[in-house]
Amino acid sequence: YNADFDGDEMNMHVCQTFETRAETMELMMVPKCVVSPQSNRPVMGIVQDTLLGCRKVTKRDTFIEKDVFMNILMWWEDFEGKIPSPTILKPRPLWTGKQVFSLIIPRAVNLERYSAWHPDSERGDFSPGDTQVRVEKGELLAGILCKKSLGTSGGSLVHIIWEEVGPDAARKFLGHTQWLVNYWLLQQGFSIGIGDTIADASTMDTINETIAKAKTEVKDLIEAACEKQLEAQPGRTLMESFENRVNQVLNKARDDAGRAAQSSLSESNNVKAMVTAGSKGSFINISQMIACVGQQNVEGKRIPFGFVDRTLPHFTKDDYGPESRGFVENSYLRGLTPQEFFFHAMGGREGLIDTAVKTSETGYIQRRLVKAMEDVMVKYDGTVRNSLGDVIQFLYGEDGMDAVWIESQSLPSMKMNKSTFDATYRYEIDQEDWSPDYMDPQFAKDAKIVAEFRQVMDAEVLQLEQDRRTLGLEIAPTGDSSWPLPVNIKRLIWNAQKIFKIDLRKPSDMNPMDVVDGMDKLQERLKVVVGDDHISREAQKNATLFFNCLLRSTMSSKQVLKDYRLNMEAFQWVIGEIEARFLQSQVAPGEMIGCVAAQSIGEPATQMTLNTF
Repeated sequence: YNADFDGDEMNMHVCQTFETRAETMELMMVPKCVVSPQSNRPVMGIVQDTLLGCRKVTKRDTFIEKDVFMNILMWWEDFEGKIPSPTILKPRPLWTGKQVFSLIIPRAVNLERYSAWHPDSERGDFSPGDTQVRVEKGELLAGILCKKSLGTSGGSLVHIIWEEVGPDAARKFLGHTQWLVNYWLLQQGFSIGIGDTIADASTMDTINETIAKAKTEVKDLIEAACEKQLEAQPGRTLMESFENRVNQVLNKARDDAGRAAQSSLSESNNVKAMVTAGSKGSFINISQMIACVGQQNVEGKRIPFGFVDRTLPHFTKDDYGPESRGFVENSYLRGLTPQEFFFHAMGGREGLIDTAVKTSETGYIQRRLVKAMEDVMVKYDGTVRNSLGDVIQFLYGEDGMDAVWIESQSLPSMKMNKSTFDATYRYEIDQEDWSPDYMDPQFAKDAKIVAEFRQVMDAEVLQLEQDRRTLGLEIAPTGDSSWPLPVNIKRLIWNAQKIFKIDLRKPSDMNPMDVVDGMDKLQERLKVVVGDDHISREAQKNATLFFNCLLRSTMSSKQVLKDYRLNMEAFQWVIGEIEARFLQSQVAPGEMIGCVAAQSIGEPATQMTLNTF
């Protein structure tokens, strides 16, 4: 509801009946609104000083003294008198920052992702820069936490705790993180000063050279344009081409100077600490403070001529150079000249006016959207109808899923070539010396002899090949292998491996036939459209097709035995969880999806205007 303390008011409605109370709790209690259906991700995350503290406290070289650690424990609600053993015992006990975090992550949580600054070229399990975040059974084993792991992105720690353990656990996690980390940061101390914006002499030389070079280039462009040697770009007049080229040169100069400034900052720089953590600031802020503020624009162009043939009376007429048209070559640290200051104010003023004008417009757009769709709801037969009973959709979103429970999942078979596909899904039964280390020898023996086994396995691979074709040609022709789907199967398998203590070196005790049979029965039980007439059956098939493709390509018999090594007990648990979560993911009848849709469009529209300047 975006309230702040500058005069905003709130009204209280006291719910009087049990029904109203229950409804208000379910719909409006903050923990239940952490994950939003707008883009199936959390809308609450760790911000500002806490986020900065999380980045600093989880670094490899952060150690906490006994007195501070004991005080941190006092902030922890669930403290039962058991003190974790210190990482370093002699000469004096020291605890790591990661241990503090391990206290507050719920035990059921498993997570693997990368920090925002993880290099793309880095492969393998061990990360030299500690950028691979790994949480197993609620213990932070490796990685530095930043905005990517603690912010409002899908698959973040907040998201996983909310989905896996529940809204209350997510609320508790957010609260604990703030208490513990803020206390540590208070002891540690953090400030920012003018010293953080000063670059060394060699960097300043590089920056000055970059800007001087750009000014020379612009001078050459002006000369070329005056002598009619400049080529017009396709679809642009000569003047437009000239302006475009100048803008490109000057923006490149600003970015290059900024890059030089950023790379000169050391790990101990406080601005860099905030940018890396994701709590405040960006590349552009660093480059404007240290290197150069850059080109000022009004209506997307360089500062226009406000007087006759010039921007200000302080320049000569017909001056198209960078300085007279609003290029600020000084940094905020060095300070702006009066002309630069004026142009900067012009650019800034436009941003303010824009924001004021557009805010009212988007507010009205949002109101009209809500009024148009406020009566659209999911009825008890699963259809989407308005107040007159007109059917708008036979099934909400064509799959009947509540967007809150949807996560981005990758379909493993989509990017595989033929040989990888066969290695992943097909048994090498015809090889003479086939004795797989992942299967009970008796089942492997049966596989060679029993004809039914071969039929079932061939049918499974055939179905997977057909799924792959359907995915590639109809469902996901873009070739993208990550899609939003309910029930995070990969995470369920990982959880099962942890709960049932699966040893990946031991063979599974399962018969592949049981896996195929279990998956077939599960797919029959996952009903979105009930009914046995052919229209219902067709609707059910269409609604679950995409999810079933994911299910079959992730839970094929060979993967269950070879890659996951699940035993019968773990497999049954996974199947049960998939079914329970599939049911949970279905949209609740009575959901006012019209309002949800209207607000999901209105909110980003408002944000877009607020963020422009």
